Amino acid sequence: MDQKKLAALRERYAEQSGAQIYDPEFRAVAEGQFQGERRKWPFADPATFCGAPFRPDAMAENFAGLDVALYGVPMDLGVTNRAGARLGPRAVRAVERIGPFEHVLRRAPLQRMNVADVGDIPMQSRYSLEQCHTDIEHYVARIVKAGVIPIGIGGDHSITQSILKAVGRERPVGLLHIDAHCDTSGPYEGSKFHHGGPFRNAVLDGVLDPERTIQIGIRGGAEYLWEFSYESGMAVIHAEDVFAHGVEPVIAKARAVLGDGPVYISFDVDSLDPGFAPGTGTPEVGGLEPREVLAILRGLRGIDVVGADVVEVAPQYDATTNTAQAAAQVLFTILSLADLAHEARAKKK
Repeated sequence: MDQKKLAALRERYAEQSGAQIYDPEFRAVAEGQFQGERRKWPFADPATFCGAPFRPDAMAENFAGLDVALYGVPMDLGVTNRAGARLGPRAVRAVERIGPFEHVLRRAPLQRMNVADVGDIPMQSRYSLEQCHTDIEHYVARIVKAGVIPIGIGGDHSITQSILKAVGRERPVGLLHIDAHCDTSGPYEGSKFHHGGPFRNAVLDGVLDPERTIQIGIRGGAEYLWEFSYESGMAVIHAEDVFAHGVEPVIAKARAVLGDGPVYISFDVDSLDPGFAPGTGTPEVGGLEPREVLAILRGLRGIDVVGADVVEVAPQYDATTNTAQAAAQVLFTILSLADLAHEARAKKK
């Protein structure tokens, strides 16, 4: 070993505290975490996502002062298989060690933007799926009107239809959709508000541009239900395509489809193989790995993120908590993409 180098390292680091960091980028992140040599215990106090400030009064204050509102949607009345995603927001918030630094995107989003966990959308009825969707749309519309980026934690995937009605009200948005299922089927048993059809409904509502929509990770026996995706012009990337060709062509295709316009991101945890994420209502064997999802998201640095959600975490089917862990990491990476987009929009003003 180089003894001069060892002596220099000892000189600099032997008596150094854990809070003393020299690299300017790393030091800036550390200064937002340490009070002296102490950091907040990740397992203390009520859980909010990534330790974000809790602002349950935010709607009454018109979301003043916020750049991003993190909200929960504990509703799973739209499921067609196993229930339980109503517990997803609590499970994702309870993940203790996410952030503060996204090491690939080089962002610490909660230190760069004004982010708050604003609690769960208040629902008027725990029994009426239709009323829940009305409540979701109205709540998210308030966030959007305030000029704040809405990022939701579901809940089943039906919620995205009503979120998109709020986010795409002024102009249709593009969609980055990572899922095992296209979710573009029609009404069943008298209801269009189910988790198998939010994106068909959003296109028909005029709030989602199908030609700026890409669906990644699609697989399983329900392929026959997704003809609307093809008919409307959505780009569909099956899980097998990702395995065969790798993530780089997927990233290139996604960039081409999404373009420079506003983009909503919707991540269904069942896009992951159930070996990684068993805690979901409609598991499909043969899915993506978490690192593939993260690589795709990170490869889309610079897209104009105007909102997002992470859905279908049903923690009671996963004693390991791996599903919630994966969902939380994806959510943090999406938040980092939103930070980049927020910075880019600010520079244009």
